[in-house]
Amino acid sequence: MNLWQQAMRAAGAILALYTLLCCVALAVADPSGEAKMEQFFDQDDHTNNWAVLVCTSRFWFNYRHISNTLSMYRTVKRMGIPDSHIILMLADDVACNPRNSYPAAVYDHPRKATDLYGDNVEVDYRGYEVTVENFIRLLTGRVSVDTPRSKRLLTDDKSNVFIYMTGHGGEDFLKFQDSEEINSYDIADAFQQMWEKKRYKEILFVIDTCQANTMFSKFYSPNILSIGSSRKGENSYSYFHDYDLGVSVIDRFTYYNLEFFESVDMSSKRTMADLVGAYNTTLIYSHPGVRTDLYSRKLNETYLTDFFGAVQNIELTTEAFPIGQPESP
Repeated sequence: MNLWQQAMRAAGAILALYTLLCCVALAVADPSGEAKMEQFFDQDDHTNNWAVLVCTSRFWFNYRHISNTLSMYRTVKRMGIPDSHIILMLADDVACNPRNSYPAAVYDHPRKATDLYGDNVEVDYRGYEVTVENFIRLLTGRVSVDTPRSKRLLTDDKSNVFIYMTGHGGEDFLKFQDSEEINSYDIADAFQQMWEKKRYKEILFVIDTCQANTMFSKFYSPNILSIGSSRKGENSYSYFHDYDLGVSVIDRFTYYNLEFFESVDMSSKRTMADLVGAYNTTLIYSHPGVRTDLYSRKLNETYLTDFFGAVQNIELTTEAFPIGQPESP
């Protein structure tokens, strides 16, 4: 055996010993056998968060659905997700409705402490642009070539995507503008296309409508956590009737979610288990549902900021900034 063969054999033995020591170290650190190294890499693979916020209702008497969506929009922006990573779809513009006693403003509480519309709202899909077809095309990336960047969901396999929907619905369907419907199979198949095309890492799907929990009953793609406002056969109830406007200004389920988030910021360590545990059926008037069988992590190990905040720990690689080529000023 020559020196080269001896050296290669020695190198192989050292590599085998190193691998064995790593396995022993993992087994000692985690007797349960759970793959903590895999979880570590999973965390590194999460580099960006996106939000898709959809109000599917038209007409003044559905003011609360627009308010629901704008309240959620305000929350994700406050938590650190920039407008460039938020797709906002509003089927109606109640801020400019002639019945609005407070022109160019939308409120979610009769005290009117916070104008949800204000000067910094970027609506990406407005009015009759909010259709089932456009929503599905947005999720799956099947948009026309002339679609501007602001109307595209530019996610990848390192993206966590928060999808919020509100409007009028029933068992396995949600109305769009009182003229068409999307059903639970449509969304399930769209999510599967997203997974196959590597358009998400994890999805948090939240829906506030009547019989909301039926809308995620047909999901079958991995890494999806789903939350709904009401069981099959239950309604989703409005909250805070504003006598100046003549309409209710928010729904109960969304309101109590937002109330919880008022004590949360982008540095918070609160988890999805904390949020779900705060649901009170006597206040919400319905039974929120949570589907976790498609989701790979435990709720008490999933930070709210994993979906609602800005991703702060992004690893810079030599691919982004090659050695010997400094970043441009």
